[in-house]
Amino acid sequence: MNRPVVVGIDGSSSSLVAAEHAARNAVQRSRPLHLVHGYLHPLGYGVPLNPYDLGVPAPTEAAQKMLEEVAAELTERHPGLGVEVRQVAGGPGAALVEESRRAELVVVGSRGHGGFAGLLLGSVSGQVAQHGHCPVLVVRPADEPIPVGGRVVVGVDGSESAALAVRQAADEAARRDRALVLMHVRTDGRPGGLPEEVAESGAAEQAGSAELLAGVAGRVRADHPGLTVTERPVRAAKPELALIEASGEAELVVVGSRGRGGFAGLLLGSVSQALVQHAHCPVLVAHPYEPVD
Repeated sequence: MNRPVVVGIDGSSSSLVAAEHAARNAVQRSRPLHLVHGYLHPLGYGVPLNPYDLGVPAPTEAAQKMLEEVAAELTERHPGLGVEVRQVAGGPGAALVEESRRAELVVVGSRGHGGFAGLLLGSVSGQVAQHGHCPVLVVRPADEPIPVGGRVVVGVDGSESAALAVRQAADEAARRDRALVLMHVRTDGRPGGLPEEVAESGAAEQAGSAELLAGVAGRVRADHPGLTVTERPVRAAKPELALIEASGEAELVVVGSRGRGGFAGLLLGSVSQALVQHAHCPVLVAHPYEPVD
């Protein structure tokens, strides 16, 4: 199946930036691009104005025109790119999650209005990032140029989710011809204890971090012989602070949908929340692909 790259479009500047990211990803992956507009009824929740009218709201001409104009602009900038536009009735979050079942990648902007209101901070982004059936790219910040030339940074913690994130990050780095940075964060230990015990614990943690990174790097290099891979053990007060700082020099940051240790709660906890809201580059939330019959 030729899975498409899917992006939510509502006409806002944020969604248009997301569309450009999606187009570039579609070209890199040699996939078609689907522009999807999830529209709600005027009351906001898909409920008919007439309580006895149980029909599904119809697509609007204005939205169709908007989608077609965006498609035309993207194909002009990216000759050869196949673009399909579609309006989907119902909640935008649910629409994108459903689209993700058959998608190669789903892209959402960091702000939105209308059909995709609150893509980053509201329920839509939460639904897509948490329940997507394929990788989800959150484009942030939307008001800055698309970063190019930076590295792909991925958090490593030894979990299965992080292993998936590493694989997807390595694929991204190879597609983009960028270096890959494997980052493991050791948080500052609790105060107290004898100096000898603190030093011994710190040395053990440092050795464990180096061993974890070396093992992951070895597997990545075996799968991608030509890829430049850097191992970066970091000690910081909070893992999200280290990742946000690293994002300032990155083209992309990749995180798993779950984590443990230094990256506990990558998706639902404070680390992922901080990244999707404060990272200086786009954030890819790694998800396994949904099997397609």
